[in-house]
Amino acid sequence: MKKTGIFYGSSTGNTEDVAKRIAARAGIADKDIHNVAETKPSEIAEYDILLLGSSTWGSGELQDDWYDFLTGIEILDLKDKSIAIFGCGDESMSDTFCNAIGIIYKRMQKTGARFCGAFESADYTFDESEAFIDGRFVGLPLDETNEPEKTDERIRHWVELLESECLN
Repeated sequence: MKKTGIFYGSSTGNTEDVAKRIAARAGIADKDIHNVAETKPSEIAEYDILLLGSSTWGSGELQDDWYDFLTGIEILDLKDKSIAIFGCGDESMSDTFCNAIGIIYKRMQKTGARFCGAFESADYTFDESEAFIDGRFVGLPLDETNEPEKTDERIRHWVELLESECLN
């Protein structure tokens, strides 16, 4: 089985909680869950699959801790790795819903990594999102503010997608 690491940035604890829930569902050990505020970009080297998670802040920005970490990893050659992205946002911010997912996706394009985990948008209400590309989200968007009751089912479905696309 490929080694999977979760890397997240969280200001309020929601994205950290989601990262732990994804890890539990996917059978990823606690030692493989990393807060990007306390992690060196070089630590991604030991993983085949990177699950990257960020909340969206302000008018559609990344969570603060991601900026330096992304700068450190986006210059790497990751052609032998797979990346899946998840994020927390607020659907009432309908013109920037989960933009952080799209920002990470776009910045990681030049690494040569393979992306997996695109998610259907049918169950969401939003107007625009940088994470919505070619009719799908490029990762898993979650709304812990307005729809926390949907999170576990969305995580379950996403982990199943990852298992078929990149975890095994």
